[in-house]
Amino acid sequence: MPVSHRHFAARMGRWGATHPWAAILLWLVAVVGAFSLGTVVETREATDQDLLVGQSAEAARLVEENGLRHPASENILIGTRAGQATGAQTAAATELRGRLSVLPEVASVSEPIGSQDGRVLLLQVALKGDADTAADRVTPLLAATADAQKQHPDLLVEEVGDASIKHDFQDWLAKDVQKATTISVPVTLAILLLVFGAIVMAGVPVLLGLMSVASTLGLWALASHLVPDPGMVADVIVLMGLAVGVDYCLFYLRRYREECADGYDPASAVGIAAATSGHSVMVSGIAVIVSAAGLYLSGDVMLASMATGAIIVVAVAMISAVTVLPALLVKLGRAVDRPRVPLVRRLSQRSGTPRVWGFLLRPATRHAPAALVVAVGALVALALPALGMDLKATQVDDFPRSLSTMQTYDRLVDAFPSTANTDTVAVRVPAAGSDQLRTRLTQLSWSIQQDPLFAKDGAPRIRYSADGRGAVLEAGTPTAPGTGAARDSVTRLRSDLVPDALQGLADVEYAVGGAQAEDMDYTSNLNSRLPLVMGGVFALTFLIILVAFRSLVVAMTTVVLNLLSVAASFGFLCLVFQRNWAEDLLGFTSTGHVVSWVPILLFVILSGLSLDYHVFVVSRIRESVLAGMTTKNAIVDGITRTAGVVTGAAAVMVAVFATFGTLTFIEMKQIGIGLAVAIVIDATVIRIYVLPAAMTLLGRANWWPSRIGPSGRLPKPQPAETRLDGNARV
Repeated sequence: MPVSHRHFAARMGRWGATHPWAAILLWLVAVVGAFSLGTVVETREATDQDLLVGQSAEAARLVEENGLRHPASENILIGTRAGQATGAQTAAATELRGRLSVLPEVASVSEPIGSQDGRVLLLQVALKGDADTAADRVTPLLAATADAQKQHPDLLVEEVGDASIKHDFQDWLAKDVQKATTISVPVTLAILLLVFGAIVMAGVPVLLGLMSVASTLGLWALASHLVPDPGMVADVIVLMGLAVGVDYCLFYLRRYREECADGYDPASAVGIAAATSGHSVMVSGIAVIVSAAGLYLSGDVMLASMATGAIIVVAVAMISAVTVLPALLVKLGRAVDRPRVPLVRRLSQRSGTPRVWGFLLRPATRHAPAALVVAVGALVALALPALGMDLKATQVDDFPRSLSTMQTYDRLVDAFPSTANTDTVAVRVPAAGSDQLRTRLTQLSWSIQQDPLFAKDGAPRIRYSADGRGAVLEAGTPTAPGTGAARDSVTRLRSDLVPDALQGLADVEYAVGGAQAEDMDYTSNLNSRLPLVMGGVFALTFLIILVAFRSLVVAMTTVVLNLLSVAASFGFLCLVFQRNWAEDLLGFTSTGHVVSWVPILLFVILSGLSLDYHVFVVSRIRESVLAGMTTKNAIVDGITRTAGVVTGAAAVMVAVFATFGTLTFIEMKQIGIGLAVAIVIDATVIRIYVLPAAMTLLGRANWWPSRIGPSGRLPKPQPAETRLDGNARV
């Protein structure tokens, strides 16, 4: 079999095989050093301002410039379990107000505010310090509220606010993600045992995958000072690191075992694996990295941070697979295939071509046009629901009701409707316009109170800057962010009420912000950037495959297959999450939307991950062509010979992604299920029907413009490898 020893993966594999202890020691030092960074360098968290785009970002800037940013605030509800107002509520509210006022974390506590029906009292507590880090300081308030509840068991004393919700949510999400990680590791190990039938060989990929994740978590702490962490990067690192880290090692190990079975000593088998599977790992890894880099074109801090985490963990996993893995294989030698699991071992080492794969590939190779039309038609049909995709950013109202703070939030909104959502109008004028500013905002406040889209349980609140040049008007709405009425309120302010009220003011700056405005601006930004991201990723994917295979046709085919699998997964995502038929099956409550940033993240990750199998399979097909087979026979040979490893690799990815799909948080559930479904589509429909049918129809044109000689082979150097029996292999 012709292999090249001139590329990076082959050279690194050869170096690791000849200097195993040096490679292992350097890797351990690198892992320990990288992980230690996370204990020394504090991760920089993204602020609310970092995550805003469009007019919402401008509104936040004006609020900050006016010196009118709200401190973090918490809401304490005191109600009765029977629903009837009692004098005990007032006494409890007064007592709790006194306790909260003396806490060092508290700036002020309001007088008790009664609901419209008089059944609930509200204490509004302002916290000291930076609002972005208030969740770190809210624990004493929660403790005081819990003590008040114990002292007044007949009342319902509860606390809710951005800080307490974030505190509650982060604890809950950390436990949920930990559960998924705990499940995914043994499941991955079990799959690898089925693939290899040997405990050591199954354990090596898991070990290197976990080491890649640990290293990246440390490196991310340093990288976050360039791109701040919005809170989910560590989850993406774990998700991607386990999946690609195990898969890259799996490709390498499977080829190594094949060469050992053919009679080669460990060092020679490592050399062949490095020159073939190692090269495929490098191409796949670079493709994933380049695809993830496409997220930088989104102009979004959250996606850029996730891209950075994904790039680092894929790079670490790729480098470990082509450097330390060859060294481990040489030092372990034949022991890597021990101890063996008897029955599983026999199944994993069956020789010959599996009959089932010949049967599955028969329609695609014997009836290529019909197979291609049917398979592509099915994928297009599955993709059609994506045309009705409804995007929405996750808001507080979307958090699971299993959180006690969210149950309190619902009671707060029910008792005080104006707290459901607040639209913010930020204004800045020159010094000469300060008097007019007050008149205009008073008129705007009156117009808002007459509009049915806004809450009626309180007039808009207007705050002015110390210099009188700036102001913030806050108007409550009775509907939560994400609803049609909430969107209409922002549109009304932006297109009618605010421009009309401020018309004629010289050099005025104004912007409308708030939770609903942030959602609309964020989604609009992603929609406008999506074509740029997709075009960039497809162009770079095309170039990578063109360089790797020197074929325009293979590169174009790769892009088209990527588009098909991604579109089909988007359609499935809409079918599941924009409807309610799968709620009981998957354990979620449909919001009727897809989270706005999930499709673009899925597109970029899937564009890279789908190349894992594609590059590996097409590389084997190309090897068979180089060995003298016809294209049709090479397709069957390449797909059947890679069937075991690709199926195993796909099973690992699906298992890892599916465990994250079991999480309660809708964002992680959509990511996990979207990735798992896309991998299943890629490893079955694309690999078994679309790819072989397309390549069969194209025939020798697959390799154009590479020249094919009279023998049907692509000219390429064919260095020799030495087997244990002394015979040379070309």
